[in-house]
Amino acid sequence: MADLESSLIPFFAWLVSLVAVPAIILLGRKPDAREGVTFFAAIVKFSLVLLMLPLIREGKILYFSFGEIIEGIPIEFRVDGLGILFAIVASSLWILTSLYALGYMRSLKEHDQTRFFACFALSLSATIGVAFAGNLLTLYIFYEILSLSTYPLVTHHGDKEARSGGRTYLSHLLGTSVAFVLPAMIYCYWKKGGDINFTDGSLLTTNIDSGAGLILLLAFTFGFAKNGLMPFHSWLPNAMVAPTPVSALLHAVAVVKVGVFCVIRVFTGVFGIDLLRDLNVAVVVSWIAAFTVITSSLIALTQDNLKRRLAFSTIGQLSYIILGVSLLTSLGVTGSILHVAMHAFGKITLFFCAGAIYVTMHKKYVSELVGIGRKMPITMTAFAIGSLSVIGLPFTGGLVSKWYLVMGTVDLGADGTVDSGKIALLVIFLVSSILNACYFLPIVYRAFFCRPEESLYEGGRQEAPLACLIPLCITALLSVISFFNPSLFIELAGLIIK
Repeated sequence: MADLESSLIPFFAWLVSLVAVPAIILLGRKPDAREGVTFFAAIVKFSLVLLMLPLIREGKILYFSFGEIIEGIPIEFRVDGLGILFAIVASSLWILTSLYALGYMRSLKEHDQTRFFACFALSLSATIGVAFAGNLLTLYIFYEILSLSTYPLVTHHGDKEARSGGRTYLSHLLGTSVAFVLPAMIYCYWKKGGDINFTDGSLLTTNIDSGAGLILLLAFTFGFAKNGLMPFHSWLPNAMVAPTPVSALLHAVAVVKVGVFCVIRVFTGVFGIDLLRDLNVAVVVSWIAAFTVITSSLIALTQDNLKRRLAFSTIGQLSYIILGVSLLTSLGVTGSILHVAMHAFGKITLFFCAGAIYVTMHKKYVSELVGIGRKMPITMTAFAIGSLSVIGLPFTGGLVSKWYLVMGTVDLGADGTVDSGKIALLVIFLVSSILNACYFLPIVYRAFFCRPEESLYEGGRQEAPLACLIPLCITALLSVISFFNPSLFIELAGLIIK
């Protein structure tokens, strides 16, 4: 049992980006000051998150309560290994995305930039609220706030396509959470006698049969539809109408990772791994995730629009995380948690590159990228590194998390044998990685190694503005560093599964 320690740091880490919102709005006519507030808030948030890290590594859980709005159920933060890992990823990448957004939005002379940065800050506050949530009610509240605060970002362009994408986005995310998560949470409240706090073991007790357990598990898994699991996945590719900085952070890190984070929290904090093993219901989620992995990868192969290809790739990679935790093995759960970080670094790099290509060359289709590696060598080198990470090849962090996921399928069971069903899931992992290579590596190859007469580009090198170029180089570097030094993430994952 971890030590519970009261602290104001989680509260301030959550609050700082919320306080930045009115300041950003008030400074709307002074762009430099407005972006200065954004950077200051992002750096302070990241610093506060890092300030908590040594205490979490010591085995403490930092606690802060806002008070009760329902008798017996407080709105509260409890920061553990899983929460701090997600907070580190989200808060650090907010800094880089803010710099990227500055270059992207100004280069394209985008409208309503003040609203854009204000909603960005609000969404990061909600993301941290989810990461630190100490019970189901707190998790649910901040999950919904994130959906509402990101809606203006998805519909930023204001055209027919953006409004259509926004309707799909909000209806899918709010509809599933109200229809599935809310009743599931009420059931847990009734079953537990008013206690819906996450614990070191299981919120639920063994006083639940397999049928009820399966329905409850599916309600949570489908209800947190930000995880992109089929059939509630179509919001994600439709949301690609948003500006690339939105796609990069919210659809490679914050929004989609909140979905899988909530699923991991349900598996480890609501049910508990031991109870799920006893109920033997997680295998259903495994095969739903496996179907999503393969199907989304096949669809990605057919997409010529680069951001839509990245979107369907994201759907598959999110299902890797759900599949990993549903294996109910130590290595599988570790790989699932690691992939939250490793995929974030790789996929945000790819989105950054897609945006840099659009800002510089105004190209957004895969078929238009033949020879672009000679025109934008730095951008496409970063794209190659991000691709290697998502595929799971050396020397990138994606290999580390995928190694744990694959080994989780052959982890020995309680009887010392390997489940034959999990061997089939091993094949799913391997086949999907091949499909990942099929939809990424041809882009890289044709960008750099096409014949001169095939190249669509002439003239000298032309890279994106530095504000766009620097972040994608840093995230590509993080993908490499996380291969050579993944120990912090492995340690934090170990705090959850010990």
